[in-house]
Amino acid sequence: MELGPIREKIDTIDKQLVELLNQRLALAAEIGKVKRSAGGQIYVAEREDAVLRKVIGQNQGPIKNEALQAIYREIMSAAIALEKPLVIAYLGPEASNTHAAALKKFGASVDYHAMATVSDIFTAVEKGETDYAVIPIENSTEGSVREALDSFVESDLKIVAQIYLEINHALISNSRLEDIERVYSKDQALAQCRHWLQRHLPHAQLVDAPSTSRAVQLAKQEPGTAAIAGELAAEHYGVPVVERNIQDKADNTTRFFVIGRKASGAVGGGKDVTSLLVSLGDEAASHSGALLKMLMPLAERGINLSKIESRPSKKRPWDYYFFLDVTGHYEDPNMKAAIGELKTFCPVVKWLGSYPAVS
Repeated sequence: MELGPIREKIDTIDKQLVELLNQRLALAAEIGKVKRSAGGQIYVAEREDAVLRKVIGQNQGPIKNEALQAIYREIMSAAIALEKPLVIAYLGPEASNTHAAALKKFGASVDYHAMATVSDIFTAVEKGETDYAVIPIENSTEGSVREALDSFVESDLKIVAQIYLEINHALISNSRLEDIERVYSKDQALAQCRHWLQRHLPHAQLVDAPSTSRAVQLAKQEPGTAAIAGELAAEHYGVPVVERNIQDKADNTTRFFVIGRKASGAVGGGKDVTSLLVSLGDEAASHSGALLKMLMPLAERGINLSKIESRPSKKRPWDYYFFLDVTGHYEDPNMKAAIGELKTFCPVVKWLGSYPAVS
């Protein structure tokens, strides 16, 4: 079979695709005008989720769902940019894992702003300096990011979406493996590669850095040093990869939150997650079954608990906040009833946000 006729068909389809994409984006721009005039949100997590679920449901192959999803994220990124230029803050510098998660969620057509700390990120979104932000919240190997959890205690920002990103760490350095005496990285990244480091660099000094990207910057400047980071950072800062996939567990995944000033609407059909912050206060000290009592209003209404974690309140000794992830949306009648009951005996019951579950 000759290639010419096949390529002509591809060229025709490409022309049609470009025309259809521009038609779609023109319609998105019209939607943007309506949203701006009504004061609505430009990024709507539940609509994004519905579109992705729909196109995946219509996919008959041979394209894989993951590839189709990535294509549509870029289409929606371009549409959002036409509706209104969005600024997304993330824990930087550039090429950090959080940057990679932000790109995965919002695509290449929006503006990104790297920030040094989680606290700075919350402040930027609260003041309207950025529209949304992406923050790391927990890792499958090393657990929760405490600074991120603690920031929700005093903030009124809402969780509007979540992202799961597989984390593949690399050893990055201008030096050979046998010449490396110091390794920089974020504390969680160092912990996720602990066993590999003990086997291959047992005498190297491990130094905590503000981020994996900053670790690469330091390793680039100092002979005999290396960084643990993703290959995106190695490529961005022009430092060679010495070893790939050095994380101790193959399924090393980090969960990220997208935070904003307004909450997301409901996806429905059990496809939402709600995050709550609850304090038992004096109830915990005076009642041996206080934790069970806290969970009963949820269990009695068939609300599934997918995560619970405690953090010291820092207000008085042995006083804790509990962070809960449960199935359902805040506006669901059974959720409202459960939260209403919790408020009758818990001094703090705070809704942190409801957002689409990851399919």
